[in-house]
Amino acid sequence: MYLLTSTLVTFITIYTYILIIRVLLTWFPNIDWYSQPFAAISQITDPYLNLFRSFIPPLGGIDISPILAILLLQVAGSLIGGLPGAFAYY
Repeated sequence: MYLLTSTLVTFITIYTYILIIRVLLTWFPNIDWYSQPFAAISQITDPYLNLFRSFIPPLGGIDISPILAILLLQVAGSLIGGLPGAFAYY
């Protein structure tokens, strides 16, 4: 059980960092999202972000869906990491 929870928490942490990098890169308008490594980051993060973009429209031209996406990942990581017995060795 420990291996599964720690792997999931690690995956969520790494994915959160990739999302943050994606959000920070959107501040630079001259980035070509069709060249590597930007295309890989886009392919990894866009399916998850599109879930939130489908029901949260941009407000005043600002896309707030990454905020909710990162918040949900943080909550999931906290819940998974805090499971009872998650750190017990059997």
